[in-house]
Amino acid sequence: MTPRVVKTTDGRTLAVESLGDPRGRPVFLLHGTPGSRFGPAPRSSVLYRLGVRLIAFDRPGYGDSDRLPGRRVAAAAVDVRTIADELGLTDFAVLGRSGGGPHALACAALLPGRVTRVAALVSLAPRDAPGLDWYGSMTASNVHAYQEAEQGHHRMEASMQFRSLQIKDDPVRLLLGLAPELPPTDRTVVADEGIRRMLASNFREAFRHNADGWIDDVLAFTAPWGFQVEDVAVPAWLWHGADDRFSPVEHSRWLADRIPGAELFLEPGAAHFGALRVMTAALKWAAG
Repeated sequence: MTPRVVKTTDGRTLAVESLGDPRGRPVFLLHGTPGSRFGPAPRSSVLYRLGVRLIAFDRPGYGDSDRLPGRRVAAAAVDVRTIADELGLTDFAVLGRSGGGPHALACAALLPGRVTRVAALVSLAPRDAPGLDWYGSMTASNVHAYQEAEQGHHRMEASMQFRSLQIKDDPVRLLLGLAPELPPTDRTVVADEGIRRMLASNFREAFRHNADGWIDDVLAFTAPWGFQVEDVAVPAWLWHGADDRFSPVEHSRWLADRIPGAELFLEPGAAHFGALRVMTAALKWAAG
């Protein structure tokens, strides 16, 4: 990995990593919630084989990226454009997994002429999505966090700051805490020792300083996103495990019905962490 610090026009710092072929097709990776630039990604050898230059960065408030108080999902497009300009990239694809999905869609909708393709894996839909039971089939822990954010964020902030300190000291704690809510297929994925090490590194970096990024993601998901998904005018590739309960599958169905020409792949028997397995295929499509 090649670390880089990018300054925004409002004086913030963004921590950026580039992986894979430096001459390859650029693809921005928008990490999950909580997460960091050290999150799930194919090995560099795989990226070279795909001809992909993968660019990951800590969203504001995570890792070494400065917080942007009150940020909306749409703010990701400004940061991605800033990084792309710094790296001399005219156009690029975007890939978002889980909490990164809405942020990838923001880039596709708000950066016409720059974003060429968008892939969103196990994404959420907007909180105000008409006709969608947003909390339907969602795990109790996520329902609790999002409802606290909607009712008043002060209590939610205190709870998440406390949890982040526990997770930073012992990142496996988050996985163990999720275990009762994981379907068998997800338990199999996170039982892999390599996956657990990677997720531990990801969470430790996410909470390097505090839980600000996690808090701001949750607040952003439960507020207006700042764009319309109908404005995504580039090829869109959506994937969802049919047994997902963290981001229920109906969210991707709703997105597919509204994003013009979107391709939706629903995988029976797969769930939320199944997205880790399909990232290589998503990157191959995005770079195509």
